Amino acid sequence: MTLSRRALLGAAALPLACASALPRSASAQGAGDFPSRTVRLVVPFAPGGAVDITGRLLAEQLQPLLGQTVVVDNRGGAGGNIGADAVARAEKDGHTLLLGSATILAANKFLYRRSMPIDPLRDLAPVTRVVTGTVLLVVNAQRPWKTFQELVAAAKARPGEITMGSSGTGSVSHLTLSAVNRAAGVDITHVPYRGGGPAIQDLLAGNIDMMFDVIPALLPHVREGRFRALAVGSAERVTYVPELKDVPGMKELLPASKLDAQSWYAVTVPSGTPPERIAVLHERLLAVVRSDGFREKLQPLGFAPVWDATPDDFARYWRDQELVWRELVEASGATLD
Repeated sequence: MTLSRRALLGAAALPLACASALPRSASAQGAGDFPSRTVRLVVPFAPGGAVDITGRLLAEQLQPLLGQTVVVDNRGGAGGNIGADAVARAEKDGHTLLLGSATILAANKFLYRRSMPIDPLRDLAPVTRVVTGTVLLVVNAQRPWKTFQELVAAAKARPGEITMGSSGTGSVSHLTLSAVNRAAGVDITHVPYRGGGPAIQDLLAGNIDMMFDVIPALLPHVREGRFRALAVGSAERVTYVPELKDVPGMKELLPASKLDAQSWYAVTVPSGTPPERIAVLHERLLAVVRSDGFREKLQPLGFAPVWDATPDDFARYWRDQELVWRELVEASGATLD
């Protein structure tokens, strides 16, 4: 998703809060001189979006902790599969990392049933999650609906007439809408676009009525009064964003649905990477995501830091999430083959 210039400039100014060297742990000592050269962080989307912003924040703070240059390598295409495949095929030495989203790591194998080049759980090794967030439901501020309940009432009165744009079929916004349609008993028409930017422009112009999308893409327009926020896709409210603290979550609005749309990003490496090197990466990544500087840059964008105590803990979470996303994809009927 394309973010505002203000958000991009704020991210670029991130201080090197973790610049001081950490004491080397036993696992790091066992990894020898790793890393011994430039570390490549593959972001499987185009520059300027939410994943790219996160990747650049990570790279800037990881670099002094690893003692090597960390470069962001944008490899967009095929819903993130091109970048994920490039990492899965890279050398198994810990110098190539993937910053993958929940859709790439847990949903795409069900969306691209015939054309997915890898099985993420088999071909990528877990390190840790780094960021979590949810999707935001907004309507054009010129529309009459002030609450989620008013939107649902209008959708029931006019089946199929209210339209929702998304960044594409099978995106987290599309899957969330599908779940809301079922839970609320409404028929809101999905209009897929080639990316979130064109959908947002049509929502601003009033050509569509509403949108579920990641918070960083929509929040600038909420702040400017062009969009009205009616709900978040997570079970709980997003209280760490002042403008959204009064926006209800799905636990309040559709409790029977058990809907909790969480859009998380995680770092993985090629399967077969030595566990000692994974341990070094895990330790350094946790030093970044636990820092005040990282959190303070993320929260205004609508994201929050998250981490796993061990790579095995992330592996268990990842397996559970694959089941969640499989259910969402199959219930929506979405396919990208």
